[in-house]
Amino acid sequence: TVPDAKTARGSVVWAMVLIGLFYIMTTFFGFGAASLLGPDHLKLHGGTNMAAPELARFLGGEVFFAFISAVAFATILAVVAGLTISASTSFAHDFFTNVIHHGKEHRPGEEVRVARITAFVVGAAAIMIAIVLGPTVNVAFLVGLAFAVAASANLPVIVFSLFWKRFTTTGAVCGLAVGLLSSIVLILMSPDFMKAPMFPLKNPGLVSIPLGFLGAFLGALLKREPEAEARYAELSVRANTGLGAEQAV
Repeated sequence: TVPDAKTARGSVVWAMVLIGLFYIMTTFFGFGAASLLGPDHLKLHGGTNMAAPELARFLGGEVFFAFISAVAFATILAVVAGLTISASTSFAHDFFTNVIHHGKEHRPGEEVRVARITAFVVGAAAIMIAIVLGPTVNVAFLVGLAFAVAASANLPVIVFSLFWKRFTTTGAVCGLAVGLLSSIVLILMSPDFMKAPMFPLKNPGLVSIPLGFLGAFLGALLKREPEAEARYAELSVRANTGLGAEQAV
């Protein structure tokens, strides 16, 4: 969607800034709602998930409340649609085609059929989770857990791939596995899932992210790969110039 690598890097920077500002603003909205409305008001009007719309009602009346509610609804639809499409296409193309079939050709239309089935499964699972957890769990807390799991699995691999020339495939697999498994296990051991929690924190990121880095580091040391430095040089050139990136599309 962009003409060259320079424009692509610029768009990434703008996206990072805008997304970062958005998540910073949610903190101010939360404190503002707590200060102006109070917990008792939020309990009577849908709980903490309704903090932003109720704050809009308090500041601008019913018109502003309706506007913010419409914006929130449209945003939710867009995000859900985007995540569903992303999950279905990733599973169908990356896992089904490249892992199960090893990149070989398969029957025409089979990848589309797998994508449709995946979209249905993901949508049904999301609806069931929303029905079970929606009335009692703050959506911001769930987003924080998702970020913690993603950061635990992906951040160590990304950082080492970009800045350590001896990082290997084994290290990447170990970092992904350790970060993902440790974050999920710590969530299940947290106060939100156990009456007598074995892990005191509600969000595992403080522990699981360093464990992901440790797993990636030890995995890279465990098995050396002579071609790792050559791959790092190729990645460095591609990251800084965009040369060869069209082959990944």
